[in-house]
Amino acid sequence: MICISIEGTAHTFAVSVMNENGEIFADIRDMYKTERGGIIPVEAAQHHKDVRERIIKEAIEKSKQKKFDLVAYSMSPGLPPTLKVVLETAKDLAKDLSCDIIGVNHSVSHLTHGKFLTGAKDPIYVYCSGANTQIISLDGKKFRIMGEASSIALGNALDKFGREIGLGFPPGPKVEELAKNGKYVELPYTIKGMDVEFSGIVTKTIELYKKGISKEDLCFSIQETFFSMLTEVVERALAHTGKDEVLLIGGVAANKRLCDMLNKMCNARNAKFYAVPKEHSGDNANMIGYQGVMEYKAGRSMDIKKADIKPYARVDEIGVFW
Repeated sequence: MICISIEGTAHTFAVSVMNENGEIFADIRDMYKTERGGIIPVEAAQHHKDVRERIIKEAIEKSKQKKFDLVAYSMSPGLPPTLKVVLETAKDLAKDLSCDIIGVNHSVSHLTHGKFLTGAKDPIYVYCSGANTQIISLDGKKFRIMGEASSIALGNALDKFGREIGLGFPPGPKVEELAKNGKYVELPYTIKGMDVEFSGIVTKTIELYKKGISKEDLCFSIQETFFSMLTEVVERALAHTGKDEVLLIGGVAANKRLCDMLNKMCNARNAKFYAVPKEHSGDNANMIGYQGVMEYKAGRSMDIKKADIKPYARVDEIGVFW
């Protein structure tokens, strides 16, 4: 069974080709970037339209596959303009290739593919991407959100901070690099139960930047504060559930400092820490294909005429049947 999959929930348009065992034959991506500012949804959608034909062609040629059985696409959650481009593209591709179609949840795909890649058995999931910061546990065939960002997610908070100090998009790698030469400046530290609050911290860092505090010091301080808050609530989740594994997924999983802090916490609790490999941490089509194949093999089908998008779907709305 060969699946061609499409991801395009936000800044990245990606196409992957894999078989039912998760073996990847092609993984082609193109990312919308700006020198200043963050993601402008209509511009990201136009980017996806501009690159999709080339990306699909490259993926098919690189895969050397002649027959396809399934088109999987990211149907939720995400930016409505980019999701519409993905839906349109997936339906056209399914018709052209004469194969079935299935839409999957982008967030759930991060979880399941991350577990497959790392070999984790029953972890506390730490889902950290641009628009999502959630501490998740699988229980009773449902993903339970134990804690999350109460306003802005960690990735988007870093995006906003980077935008305000002129780092462009995506700022994450630049923040991590600048932080290596910074020293700590006191910032707010806000945890409410199991939820974390990042927006006020961003506001404070911007105020300090305008007062002349260096980018290096602010990058170091915002990372240390954000990651310490996250590590604290993850440790609480381990204690509450009695689980002994932590799996970090999403684009922020590429940050070495966050991985280091979570790993040290896990070592102190005799737990295992896993981080999804860097090449799979950000938005990609491999996870969409993997999730699509699992759901398809478990009996889920989709009428191409009824294929749609769900921009605001949450991970805890999905029943695990695969």
